[in-house]
Amino acid sequence: MIHALTLENFMSVRDRQVIDLTVGSAVVDSPERYADAWTGSGQRAPKVVAFFGANAAGKSTVLRAIQHLAVFVRDSFQFAAGSSLPIEPFWDAEHESAPTTLALEFASAEHIFSGSGKAPTESDAKCRYQYELRVQSVDGRRTVLSESLFFWPSHAKRRVRLFERDAAGKVSAGSEFGLLAAQNSVLRKILRDNASVIATLAQLDHGPSKALQESTRRIWSNILIEKVNVNENAMLHFYQANPAVLEAVNRDIPRIDLGIRSMSIERGNAGPVASFKHEGLSRDVPLVLESHGTRQFLLAYPYLASVLENGGIAVIDELDLAIHPLVLPEILRWFYSAERNPHNAQLWMTCQNASLLEDLTKEEIYFCEKDACGGTSVYGLKDIQGVRRVDNFYRKYMGGTYGAIPTIG
Repeated sequence: MIHALTLENFMSVRDRQVIDLTVGSAVVDSPERYADAWTGSGQRAPKVVAFFGANAAGKSTVLRAIQHLAVFVRDSFQFAAGSSLPIEPFWDAEHESAPTTLALEFASAEHIFSGSGKAPTESDAKCRYQYELRVQSVDGRRTVLSESLFFWPSHAKRRVRLFERDAAGKVSAGSEFGLLAAQNSVLRKILRDNASVIATLAQLDHGPSKALQESTRRIWSNILIEKVNVNENAMLHFYQANPAVLEAVNRDIPRIDLGIRSMSIERGNAGPVASFKHEGLSRDVPLVLESHGTRQFLLAYPYLASVLENGGIAVIDELDLAIHPLVLPEILRWFYSAERNPHNAQLWMTCQNASLLEDLTKEEIYFCEKDACGGTSVYGLKDIQGVRRVDNFYRKYMGGTYGAIPTIG
């Protein structure tokens, strides 16, 4: 679970923005909506995090930061040598050549770095981790300026360095990182300026790095490095290859589209073909004739189902797009349910439909707003003075009390 995200000089985010999700123990409202940030912390984080704001205010930029970090840690060893990292700064004269900072604080199993070699499980004691990536511009290329990973193990009173890497590619590792001399020797030779230490060490069979790299596969996102929608053919191939997900969607889709009884997938000449049984109809309906809302739900469902089943983080841009406002709270309830979400999976989402504010607590609500020069600021409803739990968040937002609304005219 992520409990803090920092962005600076990243796309529309010019100035440093820290999104701190932690919820203190004194907050007792709707406890099913929060999970322990890490074992014994006395702090919690929301299972649902929703971003509101005008079009192009930077909501998707926040989600893209998470995806960029996940891709960098997981896949950057496969990037072409000499290629530029696709992490863009704020485009003005002052910031285009300045460093970009992206950082995550998250909880994960403490014993990843115990040397036990045991794979982490959901029941393991978790501690706080902090990963930071800084990117620089060199001769028109975006390369790594620094990379670091720290954690706060239970046996220490302060944070412990796992590794730090500088602009020259020198890696200094703490003893807890378990970096063997032979691995370190090879790392010095093969670490590129556009690849992660973690992704590179995973190729050298470094156990902790492989565990961290694998954990990024539990971040499911519909927002890619370039904003491209997943096409319906790829979606159908996924359902066909994952019958458990198809079975799950058939349990849920009658609640989303009241006319549908079930979806089936068969082999066609050009790939998988979906059809839908409807109550009262004598023949099945092909996907192309289904409503836009139903098709959008089917595109998003694999991301939601995967994290709910296995744990992880769903990063979904515009989840509310074409989905009925009464359906969205049902989807959120899946994340609040101990039965549907036994591993405390987390949902990060952007929203255009402000009516959803009526179904969220103030710890779950964040706003994005641009200034006159195009820079995005991000702030939580919990950070606004005078906000009460009994307030009508929707009415006050639409009335301009919280900011982050479109200016028309």
